[in-house]
Amino acid sequence: MHFDWNYAASLLWDTDFWKACLVVVKLSTATWVVGVAAGFVLALAKQAKNPVLNRLAGLYIWFFRSLPLLVLLVFVYNLPQVFPASGALLSDPFYAGLTALVVSETAFIAEIHRGGILGVPRGQVEAGRALGIRYAGIQRMIVVPQALRIALPALSNEFITIAKLTSLVSVISLAEILLVGQRLYTQNFMVFETMLAVAFYYVLIVTVFDKLLGWLERHMNILRRAPRPLALDEAARRRLAQPSAQGGRGAAQARAALQVQGARKRYGEHEVLKGIDLNVRAGEVISIIGPSGSGKTSLIRTLNGLETLDGGRVLLHGQPFLGAAGTGAPAAPGARILDIGMVFQSFNLFPHMTVLENVMLAPKYHRRGDARALRDEALSMLDKVGMLDHAHKYPHQLSGGQQQRVAIARALAMQPSIMLFDEPTSALDPELVAEVLKVVERLACEGMTMLIVTHEMGFAFKVSDRIVFMEGGRVLLDAPPAEVRASADPRIRDFFSHVHVS
Repeated sequence: MHFDWNYAASLLWDTDFWKACLVVVKLSTATWVVGVAAGFVLALAKQAKNPVLNRLAGLYIWFFRSLPLLVLLVFVYNLPQVFPASGALLSDPFYAGLTALVVSETAFIAEIHRGGILGVPRGQVEAGRALGIRYAGIQRMIVVPQALRIALPALSNEFITIAKLTSLVSVISLAEILLVGQRLYTQNFMVFETMLAVAFYYVLIVTVFDKLLGWLERHMNILRRAPRPLALDEAARRRLAQPSAQGGRGAAQARAALQVQGARKRYGEHEVLKGIDLNVRAGEVISIIGPSGSGKTSLIRTLNGLETLDGGRVLLHGQPFLGAAGTGAPAAPGARILDIGMVFQSFNLFPHMTVLENVMLAPKYHRRGDARALRDEALSMLDKVGMLDHAHKYPHQLSGGQQQRVAIARALAMQPSIMLFDEPTSALDPELVAEVLKVVERLACEGMTMLIVTHEMGFAFKVSDRIVFMEGGRVLLDAPPAEVRASADPRIRDFFSHVHVS
């Protein structure tokens, strides 16, 4: 059999083929873009706690991943025979093909997105909640950018799959590459030459888009970004030069800032908080200590709504703030969460944002001022914790101690009256602990109300007005540091015999 190379080469500039290429590009791109958007919504529905949404999303994914695309194409194209009103759109092979491809691919892309969402650490969502950001804002600003970056390699591969699947749309007479080739070789019987040209055009489209998507992956890879030097305008310099007001530790502490009344929390059959009562006065620094599993972290997390209470309630500045059902307090903190700052054990900085963007995020979301004022305030907070020169770096470019100081600045940016610290130094190397504790000690000297879960006993005895010792979900002792140190309780003495207290 003779292979006509001249004819095969002539097909490489055939007008009909290039028009068909444009159709394939438009169809593939539209399917991918719509599928990525719709797939993310479907993935969120699959992850929803609402059982109806969860079941419906799961049913959609199961059905359309099981249904062959060829069957769906024929069904959609003939749908106007049953529903004539759909004829205005679906009688056009392009839109019929686009509809079928989107319906099918959304199910596959949703699972890719679900993998990306599951790849975003839970702490990222909790950090957003602690900053008072609502569910939609957390998804838009925190989860989606990170999930897309995680899922992008798989999404890029799915685009290539979509581009090749467009060949199936020829069954409903859309003039794409394969159908153009079929029409040619039915006329001249040059099957091999024509199929070689068809293969060339598909490989060309896939190669071009593979390069484009590869560039997008590299662009979204924050590990490749170099930090920019910080440039301050005169307004920012004047703002930073202004001395900050400091209340001092001698401020009056008669007013109650936070009151915990009978707090109970259980996980299944295990009760981790067994009726905790705690009063925190304004300007007071309280360290919460005790053996592992005593309920320290559970207590601190219930104070800002990261964990719901199964009993009891929390009052903030004398008003009901959080509580179990029937206590007269809301189950969720609402807007008043902004009055309580939270610093996590594992930092929970947003990795796709610079240091400055991390600190500005919550004030910007809550519209606390114009862009210039928010930037100046964020720079002031970074200067306060000694991180001003690192404003344009990303979290991965910082040490653990530096990340924790940025986390403190981010919490302070909302100007809370109370700060919660959940073991702020436990994830740090020993040589980095001091730089974080120095910042916390400075806040204590300025009169900030603070509750600190810590294993740094020397620090706790140095800065605290009171020390709360917990064991087995109960408060065993709540007293000034000197009384705790001198306690004759055998359980407290046994605890201190295993830890270093300078």
